[in-house]
Amino acid sequence: MRQKLSLIGLVVLLMLSTLTACMGGDSGTAGNNSTVESQQTDNTTATAEAATAQIPDIKSAAELTSFQEAPMLAELVQAGTLEPVEARMPVKEDIMIEPVYEEIGKYGGEWNFPWNGPDDKWGIGMATEEAMFRFTEDGSGVEPNVAKGYDVNADSTEFTIYLREGMRWSDGVPFTADDVVFYWEHMLIPETFSKALYDCYYSVDPVTGEKARADVTKVDDYTVKVTFKHPNVMFLERLAIDNKWFFAPAHYYKTVLPEFIGEQKALEVAKEYGFEDLNTLGMWTGYYYWLYPQRPTLRAWVAKNDMNSDRFIMERNPYFFKVDAAGNQLPYMDRIVLTKMQDPSHKLLETMAGKIEITTFGFTDFTVLKENEQKGDYRVIQWTTPSWSSTGVQLNQTTEDPKLRELFQDIRFREALSVAVDRREISEMITNGLGEPIQASVPEGLPNEQAGWAQQWAEYDTARAEQLLDDIGLKWDAERKFRTFADGSNLTLTIYQEDTADDPRFIELLRKYYQAVGIRTDVKIVDQGSYFDLKYANKIPVSVKSVNIVSLAYRPDELVPLRVITPWFGHYGLFTSSGGKEGVKPEGDVAKILELWDKVKGSKTREEVQEWTDEIVKLHQKNQWVIGYSGPTPVLVVAKNNLRNVPSLVFSDEFRGIGHAHPAQFFLK
Repeated sequence: MRQKLSLIGLVVLLMLSTLTACMGGDSGTAGNNSTVESQQTDNTTATAEAATAQIPDIKSAAELTSFQEAPMLAELVQAGTLEPVEARMPVKEDIMIEPVYEEIGKYGGEWNFPWNGPDDKWGIGMATEEAMFRFTEDGSGVEPNVAKGYDVNADSTEFTIYLREGMRWSDGVPFTADDVVFYWEHMLIPETFSKALYDCYYSVDPVTGEKARADVTKVDDYTVKVTFKHPNVMFLERLAIDNKWFFAPAHYYKTVLPEFIGEQKALEVAKEYGFEDLNTLGMWTGYYYWLYPQRPTLRAWVAKNDMNSDRFIMERNPYFFKVDAAGNQLPYMDRIVLTKMQDPSHKLLETMAGKIEITTFGFTDFTVLKENEQKGDYRVIQWTTPSWSSTGVQLNQTTEDPKLRELFQDIRFREALSVAVDRREISEMITNGLGEPIQASVPEGLPNEQAGWAQQWAEYDTARAEQLLDDIGLKWDAERKFRTFADGSNLTLTIYQEDTADDPRFIELLRKYYQAVGIRTDVKIVDQGSYFDLKYANKIPVSVKSVNIVSLAYRPDELVPLRVITPWFGHYGLFTSSGGKEGVKPEGDVAKILELWDKVKGSKTREEVQEWTDEIVKLHQKNQWVIGYSGPTPVLVVAKNNLRNVPSLVFSDEFRGIGHAHPAQFFLK
């Protein structure tokens, strides 16, 4: 069985393997239209050695003599309503073999999946995602997934992507290069789903800072080329993060987009979907497409009913392009049943009762989950995280209230909120002592780590906090209970927290500490969907959030204001993504971050990437826009004992959470 990957081991591979490979021209690619299954097998040698003897030593599907399918599909084939399995998959040599973690599985059963309804779309979205390129198990780079291979020229300005011949969408229509080019021309560039073109598609002149958009062209039915004006050495890694599904079913969107059917007809379609306007239709069917039965997909499971139902069903895709090493078409499990849960406690109770096959929790639930392991017939697996902290806050540097904005941009105020909190109590009460009482900072062993940062403003010192607040000019009210702005007007911090947050006690502790030094504090708990909308509208002044990234070079979004995504930079991100048409223009050190990111984008060597990303992180250390109160803790993956092929890995957004375990090879034993 695969062993849990340490962050230090991850970093060594990240820095020595990934950047070296991607900056060395076309080394490490699958060239000459060849498949990369052999590369994938090499990457999983340790797994093959540790797995049971029943796993065949197959390096390519071309070696397989036959294919098997799930009984529910075999019945349809026998009835004449579905083609045989061999006819539903890519040509034999292009079928992808998905490595299994423990053993060849068996078909059947359901994955009961707790969720909060459509607002909880990303949980199931990441678990079922099939990206063009995905990160390898050890995080050292990317490997083809929907794509079968790629070539990169010597200066990283041309990326040739090879697709799988004969691959099909979930409705049986062929998947070809036309679906990639269509997505580029009719969805990405015109911002059909209300998202600006992703940063990965731009290259930067290292001398002038000029940004240039890529060109995407069709070479043949199963080959596309992405061409940049300037080198873009990290394109594939950034694509695996920014725009994982670099494709869309052209035949479907030609029936819903106004440019093909006219605005009036498109509005009628929107109303059939329950929307009043075309922008909302485009966003939900283009960006959150996995929730819609009407929209074909390449995923292992596809939506079968209304996502607003109490039980939202996703059922196996008969045209899924992967098999195991024995020739069994994946996935093993027939369907995913998403049942609405009232709140986090409901999810916890259902899990402890043994009614959930696999799900995740924050570490605050560790004790109660471990106490009920035997009774619930499950096991608790700890996944490493690359978080800067387990508890923390972010002050929106572009918050709408001008007085609050000036206060939040004052570094003295951020230091005051940092030293006003007893981190040791936070550590003990919220993380059971496992999250060290330290500042939000790059964890030890990860790229861009800065010596001594973890101790910055980490000492509990209310006298220092009060002195800083006095220096800023925040006055006491007549009762000397709360502080006001210098003009005597009300000063209140409103902290927003999602209702899915791990431990509601943390935000109450913050209120206690902040109010002890005179900062009146309100708390608002909102559902995930409302939080998302408020964030994009710049309506959240303070939020309970941390930073969770493996590498700034991979994922700048939380540290560089490229789009609206992370609370601390608010609408600085909107300014960047809109090309200056909307949002707030970055100034000072935030503007410097964007300048440095252009230098990262224009880098030609590993050393340059390291140099410029270090400079960005040093600006974060200097300003401490993200305040942390306890160090990172593991994510808990809770799996029923009869659910097999579940590993222990690194849990991060870059790797798509539990999706990094490739759930299509989970099975019930």
